[in-house]
Amino acid sequence: MTRWTFGSASVRGISHVKNGTRLQDAKRCFEVVDADGASIFCAVVSDGAGSASHGGEGASVVCRTMAEALRSHFVNGSRGMPSEELVWDWVDQVRDRIIHAASLRSLSPRDFAATMVLAVTDGSSTLTAHIGDGAIVARSAAEQNWLLLSESQNGEYASTTYFVTDSGTPRLRVAEHSVPIDAIFLFSDGIENQVLDSVTNEPYENFFKPMVRPFASSTSLGRDHFLSGRLSAYLDSEKFAEHTDDDKTLVIAVRK
Repeated sequence: MTRWTFGSASVRGISHVKNGTRLQDAKRCFEVVDADGASIFCAVVSDGAGSASHGGEGASVVCRTMAEALRSHFVNGSRGMPSEELVWDWVDQVRDRIIHAASLRSLSPRDFAATMVLAVTDGSSTLTAHIGDGAIVARSAAEQNWLLLSESQNGEYASTTYFVTDSGTPRLRVAEHSVPIDAIFLFSDGIENQVLDSVTNEPYENFFKPMVRPFASSTSLGRDHFLSGRLSAYLDSEKFAEHTDDDKTLVIAVRK
């Protein structure tokens, strides 16, 4: 059976370190086996809004709720990718949990504003679900070129975006990609400008190619804790601090 090797990291941005505020990004990633015995990689990343007093908590609710829903979907015998209708139901669950959390604190749901970047893949087919900024990049198994599967979506004004908690219908974008892939990256907007061309949105091969190599070479199956630690140190390095003071989250998975 084909397996995945994966790792992830989230680090606080310099601005949050200086202000003594918590990490406002969150993430979940794991491997499950569906009813047909296929290995499925699932990941979700969320970035709590800097303007929201409880954005980090909102991001945690997004990731926890979607991860629970995905595990339950496959554990209960489902085959293939979740439907768009099902993803909408899960987003409604996220919104309901945030509304409940806000009511307990006499707050508004927008105080928990957070984005959502989600991917589910068996290597042959990939589902993406996205609200707001951040992005998903994958490598074509056949051509070995890097593909932007889901791009950042900015709001009406510069440096704004959309959130799971927006009033009315959230701006959820769901797509199923039939291109076979052997590697996938999910990341928050904290590293977007350093890994995607700001004009064309093309992934920078000089970033993705060396970043994927250790995971492709790893003898571990499932989560590689050593590489996750190295990834955390890399995101916390001066190289990234020079370009952004925001939190940074990155998930990397390679199909074996």
